Formats: sequence, C-alpha cells, structure tokens
Amino acid sequence: MGKTRIAKGLVLATGMLAMSGCGMFGGGRENARPVQTPSADEIIDQELYGREGRPTSTIWDIFRARPDAGQIGAVNKYIWNASLEVLDFLPVESVDPFTGVITTGFGTPPGGGRAYRATILVSDPALDARSLNVALMTSSGPADAATVLAVEDAILTRARQLRGQDSRI
Repeated sequence: MGKTRIAKGLVLATGMLAMSGCGMFGGGRENARPVQTPSADEIIDQELYGREGRPTSTIWDIFRARPDAGQIGAVNKYIWNASLEVLDFLPVESVDPFTGVITTGFGTPPGGGRAYRATILVSDPALDARSLNVALMTSSGPADAATVLAVEDAILTRARQLRGQDSRI
C-alpha cells in the first residue's frame, strides 16, 4: 500500500512539474517583456524613407503608373458619389466603400407616391455601366425593370457629370 501511494505521488508531482513548464500555472508571465509595436508615424516614415532614414524614391518613379484618382477602395468614386446624390431621398442604412455596397431604407421620391428601398453595388473601379448594379424594392415586391433602368441611367449620367467637373479643375 505504501509503494502505491509513493508511486501515485511521484506521478502527480511529475505531472505538475511538466505542466508548470508549459505555463499552465502562469509561471514566468510577470517577467515577460511587453511587445513593442511601432507608432503610425514610425510606420509611415519607414515606408517613405526606408530604414536608413533617407528617401526610397528615385528619378525613375516618375515613370511608374499612378493610382487612379477616381477610386475609393476598389470602387469608382464618381459612381459612388452619384449613387448617394441621386438617391438622396432614401435614408441610408449602411455604406461600405471597400466592398461597394450601399443599402437604404424605404423612402418616397419627390413627387412620387410609392416608397422604394435600394441596394446599390459598385463592383468595379471603372466608370462603366457594368460597374453599377441597382436593386429596387417596393413594399409589394421588386420594382419594375424600367424604373431600375431609369435609376441606373440617372446615376451613370450624374457620375459622368461629376467626372467632367473634376477634370476641369
């Protein structure tokens, strides 16, 4: 009986010793150094000036392709802004310029009697009709295809006007 008790004690002590090495009992946590992360200014400086503290750009950078000024994330800013302007009578529920989705609540257009709800997807950075998808709902179901087409045309027309105004500046 005594040997069994000693054997069980040894197994228990060995298990506790093994677990303390794994950090189960929190050993060594109070002496751990905190992880130091660089500030946003330091990250920007490293991207602009490199690790040595001097600019990383060269004369050949003038030949590199520049990012399109008409983009917000992955969508066209003109279509995005035109969608918000044309459908400004609808209350905006959610917007996500990175995925290109605008969701609105029900609202009645000026001079109209039927309430609409819209979901707009701007799927491409190009100012193109294929970049715009509009889904209109009424309280009784989907809106007529002619109404959806008229809204898409109004958004694309306004987007072209915004681009024209932007190019004159």
